[in-house]
Amino acid sequence: MKVCALALAGAAASLAAAPAHAGEVVITVTDLRSTKGVVRACMTTRADIFPKCIKDPGAHRVVVPAGDKVEIRFTGVKPGQYAVALLHDENNNGKADRAMGMMPKEGYGFSRDAPVNMAPPKFKDAVMTLGEGASRIAIKMRYFL
Repeated sequence: MKVCALALAGAAASLAAAPAHAGEVVITVTDLRSTKGVVRACMTTRADIFPKCIKDPGAHRVVVPAGDKVEIRFTGVKPGQYAVALLHDENNNGKADRAMGMMPKEGYGFSRDAPVNMAPPKFKDAVMTLGEGASRIAIKMRYFL
């Protein structure tokens, strides 16, 4: 009986110490104004560089064709706190085009529908906690011009 209890205690301890499993994040992008170009997406855990997560070598990034229905899928996502930034790069030139040097000419979107007030949102406004397994979120594309 004592051996059985020790074996159960050992099994429980090993389960508690097991590493968290990587999951998947599926993002449905809504309200694109056209099917031109691509949608660039990045997801990062780093508040210091958000939303420019191109500077994060550990960020999840993907580029998908724009369309009537756009779905973005990140796999191998470890549980943690992440923020997502999207760009509807309509001319597919790899950058966010601006009018008069400041106002975005192309669409953008952020997790938690984080507000844009004369500047991109802060990480704390876009951050979401992801656990193990699959997570689904929707992000509405917004256009300034």
